[in-house]
Amino acid sequence: MSSRPLLLPALAATVAVLAGCTAQAAAPSEPAASTTHSGTPTAGGTIVYGHQQEPACVFGGWIEQSYLSYNVLDSLVALDENHEVVPWLADEWSVSDDQLTWTFHLKEGVKFTDGSPLTAEVVAFNFDHWLAGGNSTATAWLAGYYESAKATDELTVEITLSQPYPRLADNLTQGYFGIQSQVALETRTDEENCEQPIGSGAFKVEQWNRGENIVLVRNENYTSWPANARHEGPAYLDKVDWKFVGDATTRVATLRSGETDAIYDVPAIDFAPLETEGYELHKYVTPGRPQQLSFNTRVGPFTDERVRQAFAYATDRKAIVETIGRGVIPYEGNGGVSQTTPGYSQKAADWYTYDPAKANTLLDEAGWTERDAEGYRTKDGQRLTVVLPYGAGSIINADGASILQGLQEQAKGVGFDVDLIPVPPSATFAGAYSTAEERDIY
Repeated sequence: MSSRPLLLPALAATVAVLAGCTAQAAAPSEPAASTTHSGTPTAGGTIVYGHQQEPACVFGGWIEQSYLSYNVLDSLVALDENHEVVPWLADEWSVSDDQLTWTFHLKEGVKFTDGSPLTAEVVAFNFDHWLAGGNSTATAWLAGYYESAKATDELTVEITLSQPYPRLADNLTQGYFGIQSQVALETRTDEENCEQPIGSGAFKVEQWNRGENIVLVRNENYTSWPANARHEGPAYLDKVDWKFVGDATTRVATLRSGETDAIYDVPAIDFAPLETEGYELHKYVTPGRPQQLSFNTRVGPFTDERVRQAFAYATDRKAIVETIGRGVIPYEGNGGVSQTTPGYSQKAADWYTYDPAKANTLLDEAGWTERDAEGYRTKDGQRLTVVLPYGAGSIINADGASILQGLQEQAKGVGFDVDLIPVPPSATFAGAYSTAEERDIY
């Protein structure tokens, strides 16, 4: 499908913030004024962690899966706090002058939790596995560049591209590129590799109770920490009890009651009260492509560029984000990538500022000059309706839904009828609203 992520660079960043800016809270042991922790960590124990969404598999092409798989699978390279690529399973790497051949030299002595060794052949197998559909859609973009992967010796793998891609190493730091045991992938069932993938990471999956939790247990033989690791050696924790608590209010309540030790995705409205109560909160903006809305330019009203531009000018995204985000969710403008992404451009982020007068002029020029009894624009007897389905509770959280509702209301001011359709996770991952005929914005 043809698409144009226009505002959605704008809305992109608006909703980028929601997926990009996430928050975790941990129960405090002392007042908020002194929640900076120091001292020597103690080995042992279990942390109960409340997450908002249960994935289909531990490893795959969805961000919720990358959160889990980072604990179980190691990648070739990692990204440090300065957004620099640093060694992980690969000690060093180089790229040819023509930018078509990337060579990675692997650490010696790394083993997967099934006892099989990490070799260059295993890494090459994983690349082919991803491109054959073994990692859902997360690596689909690589198909346009990837030609082959081969082992040139036991610990050296050579990746050949069909065209240059300077950001390959940056992309390989993402959780979608965790390396799995080739033995496990070739000999176990798809269900086994889905629920208990075999990696070389700090933890391994002990048990998955569908609808309730995943229990991760420490890998006692962990030797492959990344160069930027704050701790070298096996994890301090014995286990992580990764609970699925879909409702945000309930998730916060479990933290306050002591049922969980830490939670993910704290609603903006709860941030200040939790800080006042002494909880330690962390927020960050994830590098990469944000959750953004794109226009369907194949069919429907957004085939007209003036209508796309009008929609972008019609909403005061900065005010909406600042109001709903309460200072927790940062406004990123119209950038197609988040502000922590290497190469981020502030110039792109400043496109399409709020200008309803300009939006009205553009819609008039596009022929949407009449209004119906409810104030929506019409043309040739047809209302200017745009369908916007969104992954409720999976891709878009409660704050994100509120932002979309704010955009819906402001777009109505210039005559757009935005049909917001919350799509539950089961339908989202079954492919609901995935065709051009079903959606105008996505």
